[in-house]
Amino acid sequence: MRSLLNLALLKPALLVSVVLMAAACKREADVPAAPAPAQTVPADTATGTVAAVPELKDVIETTEGYIVGISYPPTINKYPGLAQAVSAYADAARAELMQAVAGFGNDKPSAPYELSLSFEQLVETPELVAVAADGSRYTGGAHGEPLVARFVWLPAQNKLLTASELVPRVEGWAAIATYIREQLHTSVSVRADADEMPPEERLEFVRTADKMIDEGTAPDVANFAAFQPIVDAQGRITALRFVFPPYQVGPYADGTQTVDVPAAVLLPHLAPEYTGLFAKP
Repeated sequence: MRSLLNLALLKPALLVSVVLMAAACKREADVPAAPAPAQTVPADTATGTVAAVPELKDVIETTEGYIVGISYPPTINKYPGLAQAVSAYADAARAELMQAVAGFGNDKPSAPYELSLSFEQLVETPELVAVAADGSRYTGGAHGEPLVARFVWLPAQNKLLTASELVPRVEGWAAIATYIREQLHTSVSVRADADEMPPEERLEFVRTADKMIDEGTAPDVANFAAFQPIVDAQGRITALRFVFPPYQVGPYADGTQTVDVPAAVLLPHLAPEYTGLFAKP
């Protein structure tokens, strides 16, 4: 039985056959993006006070039909609005699991369905807090569905920082996408060279991998919704790490992939109100 809280996606050596099969098949359903939570903490309109958000606690639940394991960072409850956004994502992931479980009626799956989800705090400064969500949901089949999301919270503004607010123009995403695409294409070429593939096999491998990359990095803000800041000693953002779940820019065997985009590439395309968060070149 899979370990309850094993969140690491297997990353075996990339085989050409795996890539070709993944490209030939219809891409599986997109990993559910973080739900669009309220951008500010909900308030009681009559009193103007901030609505209470239930304290988030780790969840471990085991039955004959399903297993649920959800863990939260201990500091999450310091930021009620962030906690609400994280809770909404976890609730949505659990709801989909339970919908699949309900489909069995009185029957039982051959193996318990499973939701394994971990939230980890990546950054905490006075100006921003970043939390990563990684896990999987198993509802039958060869492997679980990966769950990948990122949350960047601005305490002073009491809201989430979204990709669409950070880079508001499609021209900006076109430039960022070009940088990301080049890094991923280079990685594919390096792997192909390392595997010492025959010329024809290498050509087909690179062509197939590059097609997935190009589709998964089209300049649509939805393709770049998962990002996390990398900060220096002063808490300024030196780069953004864009996170791509399996199937977006590569086959399941590649696992989650990331590309770091330096501040120098990002700054010309940022909304003016957010440039102060970034380190200047």
